Amino acid sequence: MPSSLSNHPWLAALKVYTHPRVVGMLFLGFSAGLPLLLVLGTLSFWLSEAGIARATIGHLSWVGLAYGFKFLWSPLVDRLPLPFLTRMLGKRRAWLLLSQICIAAALLGMANTDPVLNLMHMVFFALAVAFASATQDIALDAYRIEAVETEKQGAMAATYQAGYRIAMITAGAGALWIAASFDPSEATYDYRPWQVAYTVMAALMVIGMLTTLIIREPEKKISVSTVEREAHTRERFAAAGLSGWPLTATAWFYSAVLSPFIDFIQRYKWQALLMLGLIATYRISDVVMGVMSNPFYQELGFTKDEVATVSKVYGVIMTIVGAGLGGLLTLRLGVMRTLFLGAVLSAATNLLFVWLAGRGHDVSALVFTVSADNLSAGIASSAFVAYLSSLVNQAYSATQYALFTSVMLLLPKFIAGFSGEFVDAYGWASFFTGTAAIGVPVLLLVWLVGRQRPPN
Repeated sequence: MPSSLSNHPWLAALKVYTHPRVVGMLFLGFSAGLPLLLVLGTLSFWLSEAGIARATIGHLSWVGLAYGFKFLWSPLVDRLPLPFLTRMLGKRRAWLLLSQICIAAALLGMANTDPVLNLMHMVFFALAVAFASATQDIALDAYRIEAVETEKQGAMAATYQAGYRIAMITAGAGALWIAASFDPSEATYDYRPWQVAYTVMAALMVIGMLTTLIIREPEKKISVSTVEREAHTRERFAAAGLSGWPLTATAWFYSAVLSPFIDFIQRYKWQALLMLGLIATYRISDVVMGVMSNPFYQELGFTKDEVATVSKVYGVIMTIVGAGLGGLLTLRLGVMRTLFLGAVLSAATNLLFVWLAGRGHDVSALVFTVSADNLSAGIASSAFVAYLSSLVNQAYSATQYALFTSVMLLLPKFIAGFSGEFVDAYGWASFFTGTAAIGVPVLLLVWLVGRQRPPN
């Protein structure tokens, strides 16, 4: 009996969370998640309190498009060595450390800028944070995919998402809590509490830096067919008359920039378009809704302390539960079934914000809404990260994963930029109902992709 109990599939699934690299992803996920809200949700709360117009806040969310265009420089992160750092740390860790240092520096720039006095400087530093954060994502996604074998990717995705969501709570609730603690009055705007909050957030990037220095560089596992295809391509360029640096430059561009996209199309053929459609729309409900959530709380009369307390206590617990549950469901039920469940929950929980709008300043209703939203986000995110990782060829891990996540963000971020104007025109209830409705077509896409057979 004891031996059969130890071999129980659910216990075996839980044991994977003790793997050192799986544990390490918790801290790296924290480093990846920390900057996001600091240039989106938390920044929107700051700007709203400072009296910046809702339409302007909505437009400033386009700073997040840096995450959507990261595929443009991902080939450099995938192939370009950094002087000194690459020799000391390896390619993945070198890019991780550089990007983490840049994020901390840009956050300090935001901390020392009052948007009332110089909004353009705030936009510049926010763009710098977003660009460096997107670069960190490129290197980190490549590391995660290369660090462990395929069967552990679900667990890597779960701990990554747990760390990521804890960081988002820290950057959201934590930053609001710090700002509230140093705010002499909720009735009037004061820049100094936000300066303290963003300085603390910059200091927290040390967690990612230390983890990067501790972890080991992963080994790439490149298939024989990929090596042969790239060698054949170089031979064709040479046969066409290229030699010396033109041959090297052309072969590098083809291998680093074009091959990742060609490889994906060759492996999945027409199914690739269906997959890209799913990737482009899967998180649309959450992303579009998220930009306006903090201004919504603020307009309902919730204080920074109330939003921070609810998010930190209930949000953290439900985020961890959701991420862990998503990883387990992915291992036991499969990726596509968990993806479908996550899509249903993401759309459905947005309707809770319609209910909250009708309740007004009701802390209990806020607790229930935030808890349900974080639980669904954790489940959906873990399954989605595992799904994207399964599509990647390790020969092009950074570039292909950056392409997928760019496709994931471009449409939602673009639509989110108009969220403030939509609320002005139609109100909060219509806005949240609309964000739930645009998630319904995702269910059809998950079902269609799930029916397709994987390539041989």
